[in-house]
Amino acid sequence: MAKILITGGSLGGLMAANLLLRAGHDVQVLERSPQSLQGRGAGIVTHEGLRQVLRQAGVRVDDSLGIAVASRVVLAGDGSVACQWDHPQILTSWGRLYALLSAALPPQHQTLGAAVLACSQTDDGVSVHLADGRSLHADLLLAADGIRSTVRSQLLPGVQPQYAGYVAWRGVCDEAVLSRHTRETLFPHFGFGLPAGEQMLGYPVAGLQDSTAPGQRRWNFVWYRPAAEGNELQALLTDADGQHHAAGLPPQAVSWRQIAAVRAAARERLAPQFAEVLEKTAMPFVQPIYDLASPQLAHGRIALMGDAAFVARPHVGMGVAKAADDALALQLAIAEHGATPQALRHYEQQRQPAGQAVVDRARRLGVGLEARAPDQAPLPRRPPDAVMRHTAIDPCLFETYPP
Repeated sequence: MAKILITGGSLGGLMAANLLLRAGHDVQVLERSPQSLQGRGAGIVTHEGLRQVLRQAGVRVDDSLGIAVASRVVLAGDGSVACQWDHPQILTSWGRLYALLSAALPPQHQTLGAAVLACSQTDDGVSVHLADGRSLHADLLLAADGIRSTVRSQLLPGVQPQYAGYVAWRGVCDEAVLSRHTRETLFPHFGFGLPAGEQMLGYPVAGLQDSTAPGQRRWNFVWYRPAAEGNELQALLTDADGQHHAAGLPPQAVSWRQIAAVRAAARERLAPQFAEVLEKTAMPFVQPIYDLASPQLAHGRIALMGDAAFVARPHVGMGVAKAADDALALQLAIAEHGATPQALRHYEQQRQPAGQAVVDRARRLGVGLEARAPDQAPLPRRPPDAVMRHTAIDPCLFETYPP
């Protein structure tokens, strides 16, 4: 049995912890937040590979996981159906997966309020140094501490998130507050809206108490909009009191002026159904879109995984699935090679090229959404049918639908 520390108690860290605990290892998750992460995040598109890892991690995967939709639609500006594709998928939420994975991991294997300052290692082990003065020791350290990873910043200081040139407005809207027409035309589908240079998409997710009953669900949306780096992006990330949040604006801090502006833009640019969703969402929030690709994942007895290793634009719908694949690859490598640097090198050989391929695909899917200078010609628009068939599909279909 090996002692393994995991920095980051989000979905990737919890999946790795559950897999390794069930393989017989002594696992400890270190989460910097002093409170549970329950309630964060938005919608998640599930794939069969993700569902398989969840099962192996001790999660019961049944109809309560999420909401099944049978098809996809692109809505024209007047709200009519421009094109449709029969494509069954199961759609869930970040909060639902977090609750299931947290419940599967005994509480003594999770530590909240454990902010990591640095790590160090010798030939025999690795140490994590916490902000409260403690140092913890283990055989391996798995860094699952996200896009702003403290561990990655120490190991690869030159690898930083790169802004993609556009933002995502996101939110969830209660089904009960929407008109009958919007409920009937949106909730049976994974929906898209494609105004020039932008992209709206959304799908149903469970509501309060994880209810999937009609009338009690929510609509999860993501609206990609160009925002030039500099003054435009800075304005979006500045709250109503004038404070700039360069690393990301908390949802509750988004300026009411920006919310009013995006709702007005929705009425002008989107199908009426999507505009109604924006109007009736209590707290829409904005996220800059970034890329990040680590050239090296294994560093002696330390490995990067999940968003600490690679961040792909959300068009591929692979953020959680990629973390699941990382977690499974780590568990299998440790089973074969022990809790050793050799196991982490084996993991890197598998997952570094796979992560890079996902980032590259996501970049191709995002072409045309970036902010462009006034003197730059607009990029050719991708056909609506192609956007619908390429976005957030199962990785087994990547060769069938190359971007």
